[in-house]
Amino acid sequence: MKTLPPTLAAHLAGAVTTLATCWLVTRTDGETRGFTDHDRPLAVDSVTCRPENGLTLSAMSDGPGFAAGGGDVEGRLDGPALSPDDLAAGLWDNAAVKVYRVNWAEPGQAVLLRRAIIGEVTRTGQAFRAELRGLSHLLEARRGRVFQKTCDADLGDARCGVDLSGSNFTGTASVIAADRPDSLEVSGLEGFAAGWFTRGRCHVLDGPHAGFASEVAEHRVTASRIFLHLWQAAPALLAAGTALTVTAGCDKHLATCRDKFSNTANFRGFPHMPGTDFVLSYPTRNTGENDGGPLVG
Repeated sequence: MKTLPPTLAAHLAGAVTTLATCWLVTRTDGETRGFTDHDRPLAVDSVTCRPENGLTLSAMSDGPGFAAGGGDVEGRLDGPALSPDDLAAGLWDNAAVKVYRVNWAEPGQAVLLRRAIIGEVTRTGQAFRAELRGLSHLLEARRGRVFQKTCDADLGDARCGVDLSGSNFTGTASVIAADRPDSLEVSGLEGFAAGWFTRGRCHVLDGPHAGFASEVAEHRVTASRIFLHLWQAAPALLAAGTALTVTAGCDKHLATCRDKFSNTANFRGFPHMPGTDFVLSYPTRNTGENDGGPLVG
């Protein structure tokens, strides 16, 4: 149960109310932006909530027990607080949201309605819709380790131990041409075999899209031309000359850990686990002439 500030409770008990909704969104890079459905800026918790994006909140729902509740928020991709490039670059993924009900005539009278996390974001032209997931959805996330043949560490993290800063595993490249936001022809990686950076990471170092990063879907070499295909498209075409850093990729198999990274001691998979056929096998009778023969697997 929420406790309302006395001044806000008195306002709600009156014959006329002046209420608005405000959202404080903290992105994964630590930056906090404020939004409101009111027609002028409102200051809430020392953050200015701006009206330019015209946000509209759907009905919020709560599931039984620990079921994840949520709702949607819709708005426009304009104004200084929210740009299409930031959205496409993933800066708003998993951002933390605080939803406030505010007396716009006296913005100091505010109550926190709920907390949420931004989930799936869809875009149609200049309009967007963001899913707000209740915090209980975090209880559905996987915890602990999964026993599997492939490694469950992230390449270069503390559990993996591979130092990616060396020249064997990191290359500096420059964009020659980009016919699509997710397809780049680059130079600077001539010393690496095709596929070396597949499943690795590509980071943009300069230009208007500096800071954008994506996993590499394919590192291809054709007739001395080098191509990088990205899983996540850049917000726009990268200009010729844009500087990149690209780190090597790993397919999580023991052979790759051994041959590519010489890191077998830190392999975090279980390559010798029995397969499904063994798990589902059962004893069968010997098909020889002696019906009383021993059972064999």
